[in-house]
Amino acid sequence: MTPRIVSIGTAVPPTCVDQASARELFAGQPDVDRLTRRLIHAAFDAAAIERRHTVLSQLGGPGDTPAGAVRHDGEIRFAEADGRMLRPTTGERNDLYIAAAPELYERAARAALTDAALDASAITHVVTVSCTGFFAPGPDYRLVRDLGLSPRVERYHLGFIGCAAAMPGLRLAARITAAQPDAVVLVVCVELCTLHIRPSADPQQIVAASVFADGGAAAIVTADPSVGRPGGLGLDRFATTLTSEGERDMVWTIGDHGFEMILSAEVPRIVGREIRGAVDAFLGADEAPDTWVVHPGGRSVLDRVEAGLDLDPTALDASRGVLRDFGNMSSATVLFILRRLLHDEAVADGARIGGLAFGPGLTVESALLTKLGQPASEGAERSEVAGREELAPPLDAERTDEVVSGVAVA
Repeated sequence: MTPRIVSIGTAVPPTCVDQASARELFAGQPDVDRLTRRLIHAAFDAAAIERRHTVLSQLGGPGDTPAGAVRHDGEIRFAEADGRMLRPTTGERNDLYIAAAPELYERAARAALTDAALDASAITHVVTVSCTGFFAPGPDYRLVRDLGLSPRVERYHLGFIGCAAAMPGLRLAARITAAQPDAVVLVVCVELCTLHIRPSADPQQIVAASVFADGGAAAIVTADPSVGRPGGLGLDRFATTLTSEGERDMVWTIGDHGFEMILSAEVPRIVGREIRGAVDAFLGADEAPDTWVVHPGGRSVLDRVEAGLDLDPTALDASRGVLRDFGNMSSATVLFILRRLLHDEAVADGARIGGLAFGPGLTVESALLTKLGQPASEGAERSEVAGREELAPPLDAERTDEVVSGVAVA
């Protein structure tokens, strides 16, 4: 039997910051000169993002964190009361990851189990994914403990793969179910990207600050048709491609004041040049997918994919909608988009879905999925926000200019 995603659950931190407020926070730092302020405005305004969630409640305004929400960053200072941003050490940032990430792992996993109508005791394997923090025993161990899973559950962690990592996570789950048809695999991606933002005049750091956000998502994968709700998303096949260039254009390293993300202006251009060849090699003689899930590293990446594959302007609506509503949550973002399509009644049963995600290397991860049926839950995109579910706003197609003053939003 073909492995399928039975359900997807999502979770985000309670603090929600609108893009305009985030822009003014960075532009208003006391050491920002005139040119840097222009670059900040250009990058933030070109990102096609309206709001993002963060574990850093100190970066939010008075109404950005709901009353009573758990604040994990109280002991670590990221900003003064007047908004001046500080520079915590990498150790301090990782301490906050250890404090805040397990809750998102658990919330996303429980949301997926609930949507699948599945008890936690059914899980046989756990795959966790993250590139924004480290600890051991790690998030795979914590999920076994927090969900009350069997201590004999097999556990795997995929670390430091970057934005493309959800695809290898799903691919690993598909491989497990192919070897063990009765396996039920829980895949959970959690990224706390905003832990590593900092005030900077470096255009690449400005771009990173303008797009990255925090969130978690979980998928239940099985090849057993009797497990969970019927339908879902069939996982037909996967592929990995290394582009001929880009090794130094998307880079993720560890510095003394957080993890340092390099997103050069060449990233969307490389994607635009390489995407047709990568997709043609993946699809072969197959017909083009009916719709697409493309990791929104930034608005310009989506634009380049749309142009490079000659897609209909509506083909990436779900990807653009998640970028607008949540920002770039690294590996978790693809699962947010897949959940939107899973519950979208406009995506018909039997529809073929092409998936693309981009990571350091430059690596292109591809997937081909099939819509197997509408889940029994409501056919609307829902995201778990501060312990409650909220309907996401409708999509729109508004865009802004890609490049201002030489800054490309990657």
